[in-house]
Amino acid sequence: MGLFDKFKQLVSKKKEESTEEVVQVYDKGLEKTRNEVISKLNVLGIKYTKVNEEYFEELEDLLISADIGVKTVFSFMERLRSRVKKENIIDTDYLKEVIVDELFIIYVNNESLSDKINIQKDGPTVILMVGVNGVGKTTTIAKLAHKYLNEGKKVMMIAGDTFRAGAVDQLKLWAERTGSLFFGKDNTDPAGVIFDGLDMAKKENVDIVLIDTAGRLQNKVNLMKELEKINKVIATKVENAPHETLLVIDAATGQNGIMQAKSFKEITNITGLVLTKLDGTAKGGIVLAIKEEVDIPVKFIGLGEKMTDLQTFDIENYIYGLFKDVI
Repeated sequence: MGLFDKFKQLVSKKKEESTEEVVQVYDKGLEKTRNEVISKLNVLGIKYTKVNEEYFEELEDLLISADIGVKTVFSFMERLRSRVKKENIIDTDYLKEVIVDELFIIYVNNESLSDKINIQKDGPTVILMVGVNGVGKTTTIAKLAHKYLNEGKKVMMIAGDTFRAGAVDQLKLWAERTGSLFFGKDNTDPAGVIFDGLDMAKKENVDIVLIDTAGRLQNKVNLMKELEKINKVIATKVENAPHETLLVIDAATGQNGIMQAKSFKEITNITGLVLTKLDGTAKGGIVLAIKEEVDIPVKFIGLGEKMTDLQTFDIENYIYGLFKDVI
């Protein structure tokens, strides 16, 4: 049995294990990217009945247009050419299966397929949220709160973005809407607010603490100092915390999102990514590019505006959502 056949079995098994609702969210959320990529891939298969250098060149352009990233595409094309030569592949229809197979291998890279959140058995799990303004950080916090509340956990939001006009009130409103506890103060030291907020979280026996932070990347030195101070404060209040530092990126920004990931990785320890607004772009290939270029796992993806549209990232469901018309 070939790798692609094994992958099809894996996807089939995954679909059986997943709820139909989750599969449909991935299916619908990745529709724009799928239509763009698969339609062009099918046109290539009609235009070229046999694999040749012209086919490879057009395939390369196609993958770059899906925002898989130039570096990732070049690495992928090198692997693909090598495999085509080694296996003497000439049929472009069969090559589509090989393409899906190789993209899957690039993401997994012999690592665990499951990028779980580091939930603590005892005491609060502290999740620090970072990212530039306008990427959907606050609504992502609300969606995460909704997710954990539905799992029966007690959730608290702490407003660490204390100087941006309206930021504290906005997070407070989301806390009220979701039924989460809240702590925040305007125009004061973020580390001090977080210190007091964590005190409250421990007294209230909170399970999940979601901490918002400022999104100013213009002066990386200042932001780095602020995040260093915040991390020290968190560590003094909760053992081994923060347990996760999640960077929120707007998928529609494409390569700019990768630059944001690289910048934040330089100034603080990022444990995972949240890619928002994947449903609104045809550049869903950024999931593959960002893993390859910054080597940080994607932990959640936003596939719509509803609270339930923030999904725990699953590589099999993602590949299925992109390539279901090929698989």
